Amino acid sequence: MITFQRVAKAAGKHLTRTMLALRKAIGARANRACPACGRGVVGFFRYGDNAEWGCPNCGASPRERLMNHLIEGKVLQVPAEGAILHMAPNEGSLVRRFSTAADYTPADLDPDRYSVQGMRRVDLMALADEERYDLFYASHVMEHVPDDHAVLRNIHRALKPGGEAWLIVPLWAKPTEDGSFDIPPRERERRFGQWDHVRQYGPDFADRIRAAGFELEEIDASGVDPDTRHFYALDDRLFRARKPVGAAAR
Repeated sequence: MITFQRVAKAAGKHLTRTMLALRKAIGARANRACPACGRGVVGFFRYGDNAEWGCPNCGASPRERLMNHLIEGKVLQVPAEGAILHMAPNEGSLVRRFSTAADYTPADLDPDRYSVQGMRRVDLMALADEERYDLFYASHVMEHVPDDHAVLRNIHRALKPGGEAWLIVPLWAKPTEDGSFDIPPRERERRFGQWDHVRQYGPDFADRIRAAGFELEEIDASGVDPDTRHFYALDDRLFRARKPVGAAAR
């Protein structure tokens, strides 16, 4: 659906990306870098309210760059011998990292949207696997599901004891506001920031994760060394949920 908000975001992205290309063409020094593609950049392009959103080389978002930084720095460990369920795999650098695992499943409710090899159709509302995965990753997925409480319980059940769910969602400072697909798309865009979202999360997303039985660590880009954060233009917050060993099924 075409909306004014989407057009404005696309225009800002195109304009700032063009300006970065011109700066590079006239010899501007690449004094920043992208941890997703490993290349130097002269800056990052705007998207929406974030003036340093995208890498001009690979398009990586702040959250994709944060994930790569955390994995590269060994804060997060990809289970090389384990099983990974990667929902909505549109971040190429993470597909490359996760697909080296012994058992990698890229998936989406609409798998035909993706060119990733081995895509499967997975509806998180109907996810019925039990103790199947070592890692579940979903970035900007939970705000699309009709019932996130049910989905979090399904993820908990699908993880092996000790397995982790790495979750990133759009956040604002206010409490979470829930909606439904019964709300017209333009109203959902106004309330939740995007026409296909059914809620806007606040920091209390953490409470929903814990209520599903997880232990939780929150890793925010604001906690990264300021110089490193600026150099890579890192942003966003990772909710690192762990299924306790010996946890009962929910």
